[in-house]
Amino acid sequence: MEIRGLSKAFGGVQALNRVSFGIHAGEVHALCGENGAGKSTLIKILAGIIRPDEGEVGFDGRPLAFGDVRRAEAAGVAVIHQESVAFAHLNAVDNLFVGRECCRFRGVLDRHAMARQAREILGRLGEDIDLNQPLEHLPLAQRQMVAIARALLARCRLLVMDEPTASLSAKESKVLFRQIETLRESGVGILYVSHRLQEIFQLADRVTVLRDGCWVSTDPCCDLDETTLIRRMVGREIAARSTARGKGPQEEGPRLTVRGLSRAPMFSDVSLDVYPGEIVGLGGLVGAGRSEVARCLFGLDDFDQGSIELNGVPHPGGSVAASCASGMALVPEDRQHEGLIQTFSIGDNLTLPWLQRFTRRGVLRRSALKTLVTRAIKRLDVRLQSTSDPVSSLSGGNQQKVVLGKWLAGKPSMLILDEPTRGVDVGAKEEVYTLIRELAGEGVGILFISSDLPELIRLSHRILVMSEGKIRGELSGAAMGEEAVLRLALPVGNGQGVD
Repeated sequence: MEIRGLSKAFGGVQALNRVSFGIHAGEVHALCGENGAGKSTLIKILAGIIRPDEGEVGFDGRPLAFGDVRRAEAAGVAVIHQESVAFAHLNAVDNLFVGRECCRFRGVLDRHAMARQAREILGRLGEDIDLNQPLEHLPLAQRQMVAIARALLARCRLLVMDEPTASLSAKESKVLFRQIETLRESGVGILYVSHRLQEIFQLADRVTVLRDGCWVSTDPCCDLDETTLIRRMVGREIAARSTARGKGPQEEGPRLTVRGLSRAPMFSDVSLDVYPGEIVGLGGLVGAGRSEVARCLFGLDDFDQGSIELNGVPHPGGSVAASCASGMALVPEDRQHEGLIQTFSIGDNLTLPWLQRFTRRGVLRRSALKTLVTRAIKRLDVRLQSTSDPVSSLSGGNQQKVVLGKWLAGKPSMLILDEPTRGVDVGAKEEVYTLIRELAGEGVGILFISSDLPELIRLSHRILVMSEGKIRGELSGAAMGEEAVLRLALPVGNGQGVD
């Protein structure tokens, strides 16, 4: 594929400005840049979702049709988007084959053939998914694996992968990397977008950097180091990565006390404490029960047995309103469906939980709301054109900042963060880390869930590791290593070693 002079503007924002580079057959070509650099806009043009204002794309010597998803797919372009575009109410088989169904005769669907192929392709990815289960009932990671399987089924010649491992565990990521190597060997070109720089250096042959919608550089990966790549992405030096972890537990009682919490069949007998100023990591493989525990703590789901105390006061289950009123906040794993209302404006998303606070005798105090929005945007450095724009107009990383910002406005005493840096660029990630440490320094208790082991180890005072719905152990100090976390995270008695 040869990309020549692509430009695209949305209103007064120039998302792409005369971008040009090429992708070879059998090459993993990384595309790097901060949130808002233009990566997602470029991907949508290649996928046929939007049309550029100018420029052209040649694919195998022929022009690629713009603004037509079916023609892009027919030409051999498959895209795995950062945010799932699956049909949540349909099962895995229907999602894999929608628009390309297998038929026997007279349009009758061959469901047996589709189910067989679905099991085969998901098996290659190491997934054993209930094929009759609607995707909305599956964990986010399994939904992502279904999207990956759909792209592999397309037998494409160019595969575009936008943050494919953002919601995957280390184990699932390794399976995906093996598939990427197989595709590369078969001559498929791969455009790979990731904010996890270790993946870039592990997989990529060449790296193209975009900044503020403009092409910056294209180089062989072997000619770059992490410092140089980051400098090109952000256009400035990033401060040295601190390993300081805030105050740690205080002498006062815990912010959060959980005893014997269970919700069959998701998890059982979960007990933990989080103290003021403490960052407690919750590690484990995807499906271990971490997000399910977070949902029960916040009141999104009921639990079967056990108890929760917040700041020493018994806390009821199944009530989000009670959690908010008591000073608990949750940044969910799935920001697209659970963290934001995509059709609402940026300002409305930031203020939605606190409207009652800013209402007097049935009248909204709009000036106070505007001040709240301004402060949140400034503190989190959200890149936007107008607070009245829909939140869907923001890049993934800036959307994540809005999810964080809406809860920080309420000054919580207990904050649950479920994959808070998913899809966030390296510069913004450091800003989120700094913010987490600042909140801990102010006495906020933080339960921190992450599948990024270096991140989990770097930020946490101690780590609780879950496996098969149970807490298998606690690590602290020098014992908090990646291998130690993985050994506890692996299912009991599976006989596996740690790669």
